[in-house]
Amino acid sequence: MDARNEMELPEAEIRAHYAQALSLLNGFDHAPRLGKPTAASAAAATTAPERSPGIPRTSRFRSTTPGLAGRTTARPSGVQLIDRIEGIGGDDLPSPAAATAARALRRALAIALAVADEVAARSGAAEMKRANLEGRLPAEKRTEFGELLAVEALAALSVFANATAFLLAEHAGPETVEGITADEILTDSPLTALQGALWEMDQNLTRASDDKTLIAAAIAFAEALSAAVAARAETAPRTGAFTGASWRVAADDFPIAGFAPATKARGKPLIMAFKKPEEVIGNAIAKHQAMRLARMLAAYDFDRRMNPFVELGGFVFTFLGDGKPGTGKTTLIQMMAGMLNDYCTIGGYPFRYANLSVDNIDSYQGKSGQNARAFIDSIIDPSVIGFGTIDDIDQIAGKRGDRQSSAGQQEITAVLMEAFAGASTVVRGNCTFGMFSNYAENIDDALRQRAAARFLIDGPKTRADYIDILSLLLGKRHDIPVGQHDLMKAQAMEKAVAESYEGHSRPHEAGLEKVFGEVTAQYGDLTDLAELGSYLYAISQAEPRFTGRAVKNITDAVKARAMDFDMPDEWFETPEPFLHQPYARKLEMISALRQPITTRMVVQEINRYADSEWRYSDSADERAIDDAVRGMERMAEAQKRYRGDA
Repeated sequence: MDARNEMELPEAEIRAHYAQALSLLNGFDHAPRLGKPTAASAAAATTAPERSPGIPRTSRFRSTTPGLAGRTTARPSGVQLIDRIEGIGGDDLPSPAAATAARALRRALAIALAVADEVAARSGAAEMKRANLEGRLPAEKRTEFGELLAVEALAALSVFANATAFLLAEHAGPETVEGITADEILTDSPLTALQGALWEMDQNLTRASDDKTLIAAAIAFAEALSAAVAARAETAPRTGAFTGASWRVAADDFPIAGFAPATKARGKPLIMAFKKPEEVIGNAIAKHQAMRLARMLAAYDFDRRMNPFVELGGFVFTFLGDGKPGTGKTTLIQMMAGMLNDYCTIGGYPFRYANLSVDNIDSYQGKSGQNARAFIDSIIDPSVIGFGTIDDIDQIAGKRGDRQSSAGQQEITAVLMEAFAGASTVVRGNCTFGMFSNYAENIDDALRQRAAARFLIDGPKTRADYIDILSLLLGKRHDIPVGQHDLMKAQAMEKAVAESYEGHSRPHEAGLEKVFGEVTAQYGDLTDLAELGSYLYAISQAEPRFTGRAVKNITDAVKARAMDFDMPDEWFETPEPFLHQPYARKLEMISALRQPITTRMVVQEINRYADSEWRYSDSADERAIDDAVRGMERMAEAQKRYRGDA
């Protein structure tokens, strides 16, 4: 939800819950119903002396929901979360990390309780609670009352989980903790729900052995709890009192928008071997568009949470870079990430880069999808400039119907398809996703078509390119003369890009060339919408995978060409000329540079896109034929040897 639609959660209301939050951290009794104690916790319980939970055994809070408390045969156990946190590491005094974790948890609990009060007021549950305590709640209202309390409980759990992860994010390191669970999700009331969550956090923190793993375990539990609550909320009734509003905690800049997780930059610098544009040899159009896209992202307005390029058209939310191995895909990623990092440093913007790799495929059911969702959520966070890559996507995302794809790969495919062009996809212009592959024909057709732009990464092509890349990689520590060659002249962007675009005035693939020849023989040069549309129709008849989504991607590429202009370098050398201008002024400055759309642009972009589809189709067919022939040859040779003819 936009920042201008958020309500500020008063700081006074949050601090009013500090005492109750601290009481929960100091101790309470809880009998688990759904969660199971960890082995480490059970072992500790048998050796540790029995301690008071820190609060009176008789609850000071009267249950507002008769009959919802439920029955359990598990014995209640005292939960002293602060003691658990301070005891990690074995020191007699609490460490700075322990103090940080305790303060963050108190703050998260107070925010959660304050939001629960807001939800109760919006839903009418607050009045029902008073009526229930006074014994005047009608019997026919009990079901509704229970459902409203469940919404309060889910809201409190979601806010507590997201606030904990948000507040601890800047203290996180690279450490991870495995085996984290989030099963004790109770919906009797906000207080009972938070007690169940704290009991399970206490169990999970037994997996931490020092300060670093303490923070990692707390964040991992918070993220697991957030995902579990969001899944439970999908089928819960009457959640509109929570999802229909949006709040912001000003002191922490913490947004609350339904059950969506709030992410925050982890506070550690991006570690990557950045490349300069002049270090990318060949790949003129791909390099050119990546440089343009980096500057487009830097134009994002954090106050409006919108990018002028999205409003004007031409912003690239997803793109696909394909080419043979060793043609420069990794170098292109390093170049674009380096440019974004530099622009964000100048503007004082948070920048986040993440890569979805094969390490995110998990054998546990649902875990791969969760990993992919976490990757997406971290990049689309509207409070950062984000760049997400999926390198070797043909190995990570499974092709539907392919029996060789694992369940985890299929989960990732489903998440990416929904995120890139689903019903809930919102393009703000603060992030972009790049999919890269050596074998783009192995990518699921529907997922591949969600790439609005296509970057053919074919590496060095000409004699000049190979001389330039040899000189670049050899470096300067040699005495070999250059010879009859003007170094890097062929890499001049304007000349190389113009020649590359002009090369698409006619198709490159034989199948598309045939269609183009038939259409131009009938109409001559394509000069109006009717003739261009006829060309598109002819392509769709020859290639069934060329659909309406392909036309949308082509028009997006044409709009991007209209935005293919040089923004002055001084706009990005200091923040004042452009980066820190108001949104309306940015819009005006960009609009003044926009290029007119021509039929030549449209024809070139149709050919670029359709060439790629033909290339993928032909490659897939040729590979299938080659595999079949190879199998037949092996079988023939095996039969020959079996008969002893060899």
